[in-house]
Amino acid sequence: MATGKTGRVLVVDDETDVLFALKMLLKTEVKEVVTEKNPDNLLSLLSREKFDAILLDMNFKSALNTGNEGLYWLRQILDKDKDATVILITAYGDVELAVKSLKQGAYDFIVKPWHNDKLLETLHNALQAKAQKTGKKAIATTAGHTAILGTSDALQDILYKIEKIAPTEANVLILGENGTGKELVARALHEKSFRAGKPFVSIDVAALTDSLFESELFGYKKGAFTDAKEDRKGRFEAAQGGTLFLDEIGNISPAMQAKLLTVLQNRQVTPLGSNTPVPVDIRLISATNEPIYELAAKNLFRKDLIYRINTVEITLPPLRQRFGDIELLARHFAAVYAQKNHKPVPELAPATLQKLNQHSWPGNVRELQHAVERAIILAEGNVLQPQDFSFSAMEIPPAAQAIPAFAADTSMPLSEIERETIRRVIEKNKGNISKAAKELGLTRTALYRRLNKYDI
Repeated sequence: MATGKTGRVLVVDDETDVLFALKMLLKTEVKEVVTEKNPDNLLSLLSREKFDAILLDMNFKSALNTGNEGLYWLRQILDKDKDATVILITAYGDVELAVKSLKQGAYDFIVKPWHNDKLLETLHNALQAKAQKTGKKAIATTAGHTAILGTSDALQDILYKIEKIAPTEANVLILGENGTGKELVARALHEKSFRAGKPFVSIDVAALTDSLFESELFGYKKGAFTDAKEDRKGRFEAAQGGTLFLDEIGNISPAMQAKLLTVLQNRQVTPLGSNTPVPVDIRLISATNEPIYELAAKNLFRKDLIYRINTVEITLPPLRQRFGDIELLARHFAAVYAQKNHKPVPELAPATLQKLNQHSWPGNVRELQHAVERAIILAEGNVLQPQDFSFSAMEIPPAAQAIPAFAADTSMPLSEIERETIRRVIEKNKGNISKAAKELGLTRTALYRRLNKYDI
């Protein structure tokens, strides 16, 4: 992980387990994490201290009891500090409320149960946006995302293309499977371009509904719709002079495609509630893991939009085609996560390297990264052995998904049997604490206590 952590983050949730989990996740990523269980203390806390980002739960067991607690406290925060950067934490059933929160001034929202990578990416983007507003140094990129590593011919070809394309103004379309590093390449193109001193703005357009697409990308004026209490710039204007990265562009609807094409043709946006177009100067980079040309052939994606977004195209190779890079990446991630978890950097046994090289890595570099992180956390010694690596259950035939048999030595202490059982159930559930706790017949709190007890 890059050094020089910055950013003070406040987490507000009335569940102790959630506060604990988020503090553990974020403490190695940002300068300071402050937690608060009672939202009634929010305003006095904000009077005393300044935070670069606030993670706010949308539902509290409070006297309000309306289901709109998050929106209420969001308004209270923004009334106190209109520049506050607030990320809402919401249950799946409250997504409509979360979308409403964006129109009221929230930066973004995440859905429980969250994926750690997605949460960290959202927070990273929020802190970058805050840094651009305040002129502060941005937070260091999250663990393992600091460089494009590899010596394989397939990757060297990509690095050559980046060097050639970056200094131009060409729009770039990045294709590749999930986990191949499309956003990493987009950032490299920006950092090596003449726009490097200007903003890099990233957005997952597939996560936007049709109604939210325009307000998020093009912005809106005060009064454009209910709860539009002030003018807000869209992502195009936020990226003015810099680079706009539209991720998962292959998933947007035909209506979104038409609106995006109009903006790219005219190089101007018209915020909602306004009749005055605003010129935009951005370099566009798009990415998708969808077979976009097949979609175009079926009239599911506009061919004229493809021509606009891919002046130059980069197709990223899957990890299984990057011969020789697996060991290099595994050693890199081992060093990153050893430092993050305050452990010595381990060696990788020859049998371990053989196992890693024989795996097909359907999840690509992201899967390798997660596999190494789990191994660092769960390994007993300072040499990573084959048994320290388990691969995603999504890619394992159903018959093999049961917990591996654990033949405990009858002389083994009961605590060791419990520790090993917990470790295996957590592996089986891919780190999902709620599912693991349910399978073990424990509450989340009880499972967290055992994780601390056994240093898992």
